[in-house]
Amino acid sequence: MDVLSSLADGFSVAITLQNLLLALLGCFLGTVIGALPGLGPSNGVAILIPLAFTLGLPATPALILLTSVYYGAMYGGRISSILLNIPGDEPALMTTLDGYPMAKKGQAGEALALSGIASFVGAFFATWGLVFLAPQLVKVALLFGPAEYFALFTLAFATLGGIASRNQAKAAFAAALGLGISTIGVDGQTGVPRFSFGEVHLYDGIDFLVAIVGLFALSEVFVFLEHHHGAADADSSKMKIGRVTPPISMLKKTAGAMGRSTIIGFVAGVLPGAGASLGSFLSYSLEKKISDRDRTFGTGDPRGVAAPEAGNNAAAGGALVPMLALGVPGSGTTAVLLAMLLALNITPGPLLFQQNPDVVWGLIAALFIGNVMLLLMNIPMVSIFVRVLLIPPKYLMPAVAMISFVGIYGISGSSFDLLVMIGFGVIGWFLRKLDVPLVPVILGVMLGDQMEKNLRRAMTISDGDWTALVASPLAMGLWAFALLGFVAPLLFGRLFRMKKREEDVGD
Repeated sequence: MDVLSSLADGFSVAITLQNLLLALLGCFLGTVIGALPGLGPSNGVAILIPLAFTLGLPATPALILLTSVYYGAMYGGRISSILLNIPGDEPALMTTLDGYPMAKKGQAGEALALSGIASFVGAFFATWGLVFLAPQLVKVALLFGPAEYFALFTLAFATLGGIASRNQAKAAFAAALGLGISTIGVDGQTGVPRFSFGEVHLYDGIDFLVAIVGLFALSEVFVFLEHHHGAADADSSKMKIGRVTPPISMLKKTAGAMGRSTIIGFVAGVLPGAGASLGSFLSYSLEKKISDRDRTFGTGDPRGVAAPEAGNNAAAGGALVPMLALGVPGSGTTAVLLAMLLALNITPGPLLFQQNPDVVWGLIAALFIGNVMLLLMNIPMVSIFVRVLLIPPKYLMPAVAMISFVGIYGISGSSFDLLVMIGFGVIGWFLRKLDVPLVPVILGVMLGDQMEKNLRRAMTISDGDWTALVASPLAMGLWAFALLGFVAPLLFGRLFRMKKREEDVGD
């Protein structure tokens, strides 16, 4: 049982005072970020990346902090969904369907506690799935050559929109924009500057951390400046919390829903591009078909809260599997975490488990610890998190801007990078107004260089023969999945969105 011994070594790395405090801080901040409507885990992790560098954290503590924020944000998304009927992020959308009706019936505390327990179940068992599945994927990854890696990166872009994507064309445009940005700088093969416009600072290309913080964090500030919303909905202060522990009968009633949804969510998370949104939707839809004999879903049925919460948190754990084992993110947030790994000079993929076992197993052990912390934190602190929703954005957004500027300048010491970050903030604000997704842009910036290198290597090895890209059965399978991943949303996306609108109307 080499896996279990490696996990034990990981616990010896994770259980230090510094790492435990960072996990606790990450869980708390992540829960707060997840509870604030609109931020979500991607933005939360992106905002705190500069903080990790400013504190000068080594690789393992930095990743423990950010993954704790990731898991905490997945937990926190349910708070505003249940109390305000406003999803903290897209995966929490399905929680509003039964969570808010429970709150209106005076069961807000029970709904919040139940969702916390369901989140724990989904994330806990998904982390065990990560423990056993990721090392097996590593063995498969060793079969990859340049052509297979190029096909794998293409698969990541092709499936990025996901079935829930509103517009595949916009997702494709965003990916193309990111790939274009990745070509800025000196050509690694010829040594010729490309798209640098004579600016020496651009010879090294665009730092993806600058792009991430600008696109996610600063664009959020610009959106606030445009709309200058006031405080959160005042009705939240009038919401009755009720008891903060669900009765045993409710836990028995929802146990099956948690188990089924954990499996569905984990599978959805492992698939590149599917992510927590699809895991949450499928979990709720399947549970409704199985359990809703009395048509109580949508009126405050506890199973309608447990199913999507277990599903989206299991998907969060599942999305880490392809990121760690193959270097391909399974969701938007893991794309941001991938950028953090690369910034720390750690390359995810087949050699990660051999070259950096302390980092990867320490991270996995910290996920178990973080899950327990989140469970213990979320139930007794329900009433406190409700008060967090009342923080006016006019106090929150200046803090986001300050962290962004101080963090990026602390990393590079370059005022030019601050100007580039502001430029990306404006681009992110403009893309949001056009409803263009930001994650494909980031993925293009991060993976574009590796795509180009692997394509050139494959062409060099084959002496320019393009059929080398589909020469192996593995490459052919990846291209087939890429084609299916791009076409499936066009065929089934409308059905997905129509059913989701029906659920919204039913609420």
